[in-house]
Amino acid sequence: MDQKTSAVILAGGEGKRMNSKRPKVLAEVMFKPMIQWVIDAVREAGISDICVVTGSKHEFVEDYLEQLPFQAERVFQSERLGTGHAVMQTRDFLERHRGSDVLVLNGDAPFIDAQTIREAFAVHNGGGCTVVSAEVENPKGYGRIIRETTENADMLKAIVEEKEATDEIRKIKEVNSGVYWFEVDSLLDSLGKLTKSAVTGEYYLTDTVFEIKKTGKKVLAYKAKNADSVLGANDCIQLAQLNEIARKRILEKHMKNGVNIPCTDGVMIGNDVEIESNTVILPSSVILGNTKIASFCRIGPSALLVDCDIPEHTDIGNVCLKSKKM
Repeated sequence: MDQKTSAVILAGGEGKRMNSKRPKVLAEVMFKPMIQWVIDAVREAGISDICVVTGSKHEFVEDYLEQLPFQAERVFQSERLGTGHAVMQTRDFLERHRGSDVLVLNGDAPFIDAQTIREAFAVHNGGGCTVVSAEVENPKGYGRIIRETTENADMLKAIVEEKEATDEIRKIKEVNSGVYWFEVDSLLDSLGKLTKSAVTGEYYLTDTVFEIKKTGKKVLAYKAKNADSVLGANDCIQLAQLNEIARKRILEKHMKNGVNIPCTDGVMIGNDVEIESNTVILPSSVILGNTKIASFCRIGPSALLVDCDIPEHTDIGNVCLKSKKM
């Protein structure tokens, strides 16, 4: 990854249907805020210069960011006038990154991963814009990706929103993930050309894609291998679905690495937990934070471990252990 690259994370959504006093990006998936999943993926991809756009209940997000072990720049979107308007608030940040590329993505889509970010950047390769797409079984509600039918099928022809799509277009399962790589100079120029939607009064980031296309710059679509990268949650029912996807994915990762989980009922393991092979995890055990478990341990049933270092050959039953090293 080019060391000059940067990232803008959009984290201003209110998430009314969550019925929460906290903003949606701080809703937790496997005990970690959604925005932290996104930040971790961005940093793992090799991008350290990050700007977060806050909005509704911004004090909560700002307080959270201040506790991180690195500095993320923050800008406040005082009016929620769409995704394009949100990126407009980062103009000073973008001006300092002219001559490079910037990743723009949503803070409430926790399953974007470093591999997708890196692969999309490789496809981007000096283009004006590259949209990350994904193929999903139920595309309802997403903008559909229309590709050029020429010999260069990577070129993006259009993004058609659900409400504007014909019945034929609605059959397309390739959708816009809301993740973009932009050439910074092209993005800045296109932001200055955005106009409000006559219907909603908002500025749409997708409009910048086609402003860039008008200039003759390459506009591409990269289809992610990780279809879950588009997933978000608008209410606690959908949040529970994200939690279950993440729970199963994490358990499968550990089992592939030689951790024995003979019955997965009630077993919840945080995404940052490290477990060595030949350890057994028994039902109703919850393992969180930066816990590290060595080989040949037996954890559970009904154990709660938070930020613990467990040495080899440890047998832990129905206990609650929380490290004080926080």
